[in-house]
Amino acid sequence: MITHTHSITINVRDLDEAVAFYVDVLGWEKRQDSNEAGMRWLTVAPPGAQTAFALSVNDSPNVSFATGCGISLITDDIDGDVTAFEQKGVQVKAAPETMPWGDRATWFSDPFGNEFFLVQPAS
Repeated sequence: MITHTHSITINVRDLDEAVAFYVDVLGWEKRQDSNEAGMRWLTVAPPGAQTAFALSVNDSPNVSFATGCGISLITDDIDGDVTAFEQKGVQVKAAPETMPWGDRATWFSDPFGNEFFLVQPAS
């Protein structure tokens, strides 16, 4: 039986630049960083999260980095997170708004054009 998701891959142009964004700017943890047989395996995750994000460099000219990655993140303080993100230079698409289903949400992007949906569930 599958119990949980291990990791989700996010395409980036540069692993060190990605670590600087996810760890230094967003405050996530670097979980794994190994280089076996010339292949670097690097994962990051929000503190305490069960699922990690594998950062992957895709050098193919056919890969568009501005398509988003389809990842939703839950927060308990969307206004505080958005304020902190903006102070750190993170591109936030719009002020948080109440969605038709009652949650407050917005989108933010990493330096590679991956777009994340940030959600604060309705209480």
